[in-house]
Amino acid sequence: MATIDSLFEILVSSGGSDLHLSQGQYPKVRVHGAVTAIADQPILTEEIMHDLLSGICEPAAFEKFLETGDLDFAYSMNEESRFRCNYLKQNNGLGAVFRLIPTKILTIEELNVPEVIKQFAHMRSGLVLVTGPTGSGKSTTLAAIIDYINTNMNKHIVTIEEPIEFIHNSKKSIITQREVPVQTPNFSDGLRATLREDADIVLVGEMRDLETISLALTAAETGLLVFGTLHTNNARKTVDRIIDVFPADQQGQVRTMLSASLRGVVAQLLMKRSDKPGRAAVNEILFSNTAVSAIIREGATQKLYDVIIGGKAEGMQFMDDAIWEKLQQGIISPEEAYMKAIDKTRFKKFLPQELSHLGDSAGENPMERS
Repeated sequence: MATIDSLFEILVSSGGSDLHLSQGQYPKVRVHGAVTAIADQPILTEEIMHDLLSGICEPAAFEKFLETGDLDFAYSMNEESRFRCNYLKQNNGLGAVFRLIPTKILTIEELNVPEVIKQFAHMRSGLVLVTGPTGSGKSTTLAAIIDYINTNMNKHIVTIEEPIEFIHNSKKSIITQREVPVQTPNFSDGLRATLREDADIVLVGEMRDLETISLALTAAETGLLVFGTLHTNNARKTVDRIIDVFPADQQGQVRTMLSASLRGVVAQLLMKRSDKPGRAAVNEILFSNTAVSAIIREGATQKLYDVIIGGKAEGMQFMDDAIWEKLQQGIISPEEAYMKAIDKTRFKKFLPQELSHLGDSAGENPMERS
């Protein structure tokens, strides 16, 4: 049986993003979005899984995993290869997923995301949300923004992550990176502490609960520039998610807080390329202005689309327009555009004849944009 490092080497050499190990199955890698089994590897037995997983994990942490069934940490194989590790228990026994974290932090230009997002780095305070589904490159885009600040500004930046993914070395800025639960028990405790740490900017790796979101809003109101992530696909869903986390009797107050502190949303999707192997990022970008603030206070988030579409001159971008641009450039296929679009009727006419039935079963409704 291969060592876990040799499986990592296969992942890296194949240009993959994730290694999947699941008891009772073959080892598998995700390359350009597709999951395939690694050739010439045996089925993973309980003994093999135990040996592989315990080999790169602190003994105490591994024992805790065997008790609780979940564990997150980061592992560096060498200077070039670092992994975000998630251990889990599943129906057939032990499982694990390893995400390759690039050790080189790419610039905003190298990522080929809209350069207008640099504007968020120059803001003095408020809340900026980078959103998208798991594996959409949120962390990579955020790392590029933080690196831009680190390279060009004299700030104190605190990151709270689970686990720490990209390692930032202090340049012009001072960077303090704290890992949950190693250096701080949880996101909310870490965020609360930043208010006493003379921070200018804080990155919250995941805004997953009411307390963390509430503290992020408070920190943004008190003068910090707060970057956070959510698993939402577009600006409207992002605003709705923040508000819906709170009990009904608090939502009016939260709308007022969010309308004052939100500076913008960068939503990101990764789309499979049709012109060459790989994936391309597409972004929806919302900058807050007086119209956006009023919409959030009113709770009329469906109106955000009109603001985004009308805000092109300010650098705003609607997700379907970004998808349309990639389709026009021949970078993605009509099928990929259709599956990821909000208003599917816009893209249905470009589908090949044999796939034109997709809209009939997808329950498409161009007005249903939530």
